[in-house]
Amino acid sequence: MHRSLLITGASRGIGRATALLAAARGWRVGVNYHSDRAAADALVAQIEAMGGQAVALQANVAEESQVLRLFEAMDAFGPLHGLVVNAGIVAPPLPLLEMSGERLRRMFAVNVLGSYLTAREGARRMARSLGGEGGSMVLVSSVAASLGAPFEYVDYAGAKGALDVLTRGLAKELGGEGVRVNAVRPGLIDTEIHASGGQPDRAERLGKSTPLGRAGRAEEVAEAILWLLDDRASYTTGALVDIAGGR
Repeated sequence: MHRSLLITGASRGIGRATALLAAARGWRVGVNYHSDRAAADALVAQIEAMGGQAVALQANVAEESQVLRLFEAMDAFGPLHGLVVNAGIVAPPLPLLEMSGERLRRMFAVNVLGSYLTAREGARRMARSLGGEGGSMVLVSSVAASLGAPFEYVDYAGAKGALDVLTRGLAKELGGEGVRVNAVRPGLIDTEIHASGGQPDRAERLGKSTPLGRAGRAEEVAEAILWLLDDRASYTTGALVDIAGGR
């Protein structure tokens, strides 16, 4: 029996890699995207060409009404068994004293509020006391939450720190509901998000300074996410798993 998985921010980067790997392992995948419908449709087509099942679902996770609509659309795929809270943004590097209030508002609206709303709706569907079948939730945090990202992304780091707290707290709230909650904390991963922050070569450039001497790949993060989603990680909850090359 195929299980249903929703991935937010799935049209690119870590989300896309996770969707492809999940589909290859038998999950039916909800591919959430914000604005790039062409990329989401192309991903769905690629999954279907592999013999998998997927659907593209548009929503801005920073808007509660759109999150509700997203999950209602996902309900058509059957009971939800997995959720990857991946949607997030970054902005050009700046010290905090130069950041505008609008930048901070948007950063926390998408990365914190959006993640909390998404996790809430996933919990409402997987919790056994509410008629769910249990499941697994994986939040995509960042090692920036521990490093602080000074002079660059201290706002992003703070937002990801909130996800670490959510992971540990929600794991305790949902353990009795048959739902496991964990987080992966990527480091310098070679994805498109660095270009959106104004430094397309950042991962390649800084990755050389890690103990492993290179940037990571989205597929390496996806492998960890799929392990946490799977029953092979059945005794793992509340964990923060660093995938950062020792950084």
